[in-house]
Amino acid sequence: MSLRRILAAVAATFAATTVAVVVPAQSASAADCVAPWNASSVYWGGNTASHNGHNWSAKWWTQNETPGTAQVWADQGACGGGTTNPPNPSGFVVSEAQFNQMFPSRNAFYTYNGLVTALSAYPAFAGTGSDTVKKQEAAAFLANVSHETGGLVHIVEQNQANYPHYCDTSQSYGCPAGNAAYYGRGPIQLSWNFNYKAAGDALGLPLLTNPWLVQNDAAVAWKTGIWYWMTQNGPGTMTPHDAMVNSRGFGETIRSINGSIECNGGNPGQVQSRVSKYQQFTGILGVAPGGNLSC
Repeated sequence: MSLRRILAAVAATFAATTVAVVVPAQSASAADCVAPWNASSVYWGGNTASHNGHNWSAKWWTQNETPGTAQVWADQGACGGGTTNPPNPSGFVVSEAQFNQMFPSRNAFYTYNGLVTALSAYPAFAGTGSDTVKKQEAAAFLANVSHETGGLVHIVEQNQANYPHYCDTSQSYGCPAGNAAYYGRGPIQLSWNFNYKAAGDALGLPLLTNPWLVQNDAAVAWKTGIWYWMTQNGPGTMTPHDAMVNSRGFGETIRSINGSIECNGGNPGQVQSRVSKYQQFTGILGVAPGGNLSC
């Protein structure tokens, strides 16, 4: 065999070996999920985001256009090999990392562990329906909570001049903790002696005689917020929980929390603030916000 033929055979063998090693390694690699899409974020052409298990690339400038439903987004294929959304050991549809992303400046009092502990009081909260519905409900609750507390900053009502106004003396049980003891506390600002009585009875806690539990125990504070969400219509026609699990829309949760002041044109700026926060949080959780966002 000539030297030229020998060299050609060696080259062919080397090329075959290289292909056999490299190509399978490339085909086996899985795409990692990039940062989740955020409805309030601005994306320029070429920016990427993950949503519903796929990576997406923006074709041009976009904001608040959901990947998979808007032509501005190009599907880059399924993802999931990375750690953007790791399994959540708490079982809650919001991971601790996502919670921290939602509330980067929160008061240390409002712990994630306190929230997870409080879930046992109402297992149906963010536990009813499809994964999408569960995440939408969690986002709706946390968006309203964020609005009520300035981003989980305030534990108690800031206007102390209101404190003496929350004792309804017509109630047979009165105000054993003092006439000025039933001011707003916690993530949905529980106030009035009759609300402390009702929440305490439902949760098995002595809130009528010791309302300070709500500002001293994070799990108790979260439980009172979830109690209102799950059981109270407020000025609305349904509980916020029922509004979300029955697809009545985020706007109905606003109506049940502060609709008499904000809805029907009462304060559109406050309504939009709640809606924008909800859209941001559903973006973090990777779900569409659904319809009927306003009231």
